[in-house]
Amino acid sequence: MESDLEEYATEPVPEDKTVGWFKVSMVAAMVAFSLPTFLTGVELAAVSSPSQSMQIVFWGALILTVIGSISAAIGASTRLSSYMLNRIAFGAKGAAVVNIAFAISLLGWFGVNIDLFSNAVQRLSGDLFDAQAPIWLVEILAGIVMTVTTVIGFRAINFLSILLVPVMIVVTVLLIDGALGVTSFNDLMAQPENTEFNFGFGVSSIVGAVIVGAIILPDICRFIRHWQGGVYLVLINYFVIQIIVTGTGAFSAAAMSDNDLLNIMIVLGIGGAAFAIVLAGSWVLNSLNLYSTMLSVESTFPHLNYRILVAVMGALGTVAAFFNILDYFLDFLFYLSVVFVPVAGVIAVDYLLLRRSAYHELTISEKPVRITAMFAWAIGAGISLLGAEGVITISAIAAVDAMLISALSYYLLTTISRKLR
Repeated sequence: MESDLEEYATEPVPEDKTVGWFKVSMVAAMVAFSLPTFLTGVELAAVSSPSQSMQIVFWGALILTVIGSISAAIGASTRLSSYMLNRIAFGAKGAAVVNIAFAISLLGWFGVNIDLFSNAVQRLSGDLFDAQAPIWLVEILAGIVMTVTTVIGFRAINFLSILLVPVMIVVTVLLIDGALGVTSFNDLMAQPENTEFNFGFGVSSIVGAVIVGAIILPDICRFIRHWQGGVYLVLINYFVIQIIVTGTGAFSAAAMSDNDLLNIMIVLGIGGAAFAIVLAGSWVLNSLNLYSTMLSVESTFPHLNYRILVAVMGALGTVAAFFNILDYFLDFLFYLSVVFVPVAGVIAVDYLLLRRSAYHELTISEKPVRITAMFAWAIGAGISLLGAEGVITISAIAAVDAMLISALSYYLLTTISRKLR
């Protein structure tokens, strides 16, 4: 079956193919319950005090909720994938640059998650069962399973998420309960703050952990019947579940004075729960990463075969796992937020303030390149990178600067361009 017949990579999802928001929300919930989300909290606890960690998690989740709500609402309203939205905002050739950048990023995430998965499986199987498979074999098998799930399509990812979300809720409760059995919440909050920690960098890292997923929310929210459903999905998953899961990772690491999540869970006697996080979270998250990668490439090269495209992307993502991207995890997340948030700023202003009708036309008309959008993206990313180096900053949070600058730049450039014409 061709992807356009079932996945609607280059056209709006038909009305009769849409569903209620809660069903789609299960996919977003599995992303929030994934291993990288727990690990982001653990990494945060290693460089900040518990009280700082909780503040950072809150503000990061709030920023993601704002960005994600806009992206989800636009996706549900237009029923277009994020990559088709890019084509309208940036032009066909301009969007090709954006979409390929997204595809590379998502393949990087695919590699990060397989890396996390394989290392965790080796560790857990050795500690719990005294047996280990070669890490390369685990990575290849994981890549194959995740790729096959993606070949089946979004329905398979959605069905898998519905089955696994209850499991992940139980796992999170067990981890919180175990940590509270060691140290009380009040005792942790009373610990002194780390005065050397960069608060803005911490918030940007929280945002960076999820920002690509927030910007590509239209890929799943286009199946939601009403735009309000997209906002409900974001509120529950980004402002509730995201805070709980990241906070759980940070809280358990601080309580146990250990920065190894798997070791924490083994010490607490919930090694089986650790396996659930590793297997369930990585499976759904990486299948969704690959699915979005496929949409980005197919919207740029619409004549490619769906199954072959997924297989090739899955193979490339699996190869990426062998480059130990995990060694640069927090930096990777930080720069993702800087580079990709400006895209959300441009599309939000274009849809909400300037050219909404362009996103609802029966036949999408697009320029080869929309110069104002490309410049705004570059300006937003450039200012944020300068802020990261301490040269110039507005809010001290690079992700916020990126969106504000790109949105304002795009509005001003477009307004000036119209007046000149």
